[in-house]
Amino acid sequence: MVFHPPVQIVAKAGDAGKYKVGLPAWNMIMRGFMSGAYIAMGAGLATVCGTGVADFLGPGFAAMVRGAVFPVGLIITILTGAELFTGDAMLAPMAAFIHKISWMQVLNLWVWVYVGNFIGSVVYAYIMAYGPYSSWNAAGAVTVNAFGMTALGIAKGKISYVGGAAMWSLFLKAIGCNWLVNLAVLLGICADDAVGKFFGIWFPIMAFVASGLEHSIANMFFIPAGIFVNGFLGPGHASYVAELSWVTMFTQNVILVTIGNVVGGLLFVGIIYWVAFRKEIAALK
Repeated sequence: MVFHPPVQIVAKAGDAGKYKVGLPAWNMIMRGFMSGAYIAMGAGLATVCGTGVADFLGPGFAAMVRGAVFPVGLIITILTGAELFTGDAMLAPMAAFIHKISWMQVLNLWVWVYVGNFIGSVVYAYIMAYGPYSSWNAAGAVTVNAFGMTALGIAKGKISYVGGAAMWSLFLKAIGCNWLVNLAVLLGICADDAVGKFFGIWFPIMAFVASGLEHSIANMFFIPAGIFVNGFLGPGHASYVAELSWVTMFTQNVILVTIGNVVGGLLFVGIIYWVAFRKEIAALK
């Protein structure tokens, strides 16, 4: 395995960011769509694999199981060249610091990739809700299975942050999440071979999921999946969650988590690493 020293990793991150901001908008959306779906694949797998585990092995082991399988989404994203907003929260600013690209280019990338991530995540949420999370009979009647009920429980938990203290907690969880996600991105850059990239990405992502942190793009899967399942149950069902909607998805989770993710990626990885290594990066030119 070939591993690059830290200064080269930071320089490569800036190079990657410069390439990304130069993509046309349609390509940003397309690559964003792919990554949104890939992150959703990991989230859907985590939902299925974590179902029922806590009842037998405890909540800690259940969290570890979810964390162990979720990283597939970022692994696919990085190895196939898709675009993830939370990774670009660090990579694009790093390009601005190193290559002096404009912040309007950074914002342009963020906007279009975010849109693509949202579409991809919701499409895959629809696939999972109407597929593995439910069963349909010949008459068209639907039964929500155990996986679907787990998805609903996750979505309900993610819109439960009401009040100042709860929202502060959500914000901090979002910062911690993208701190780890972008460390995973840097470790993915660190190695040249697929195995090295796999393990470099896997451990930090496992840590964020098992720790219960908040990722805006993953939540664009978790909450819509719950919304779809909730619709199957209907208002008359005992498990129906009246407050779960597309509005509360954003107002009680996604907007604040997005801001926290930007802070975690931009400040705690992008700016800190740029300040720490900028003299060595200048010497590389």
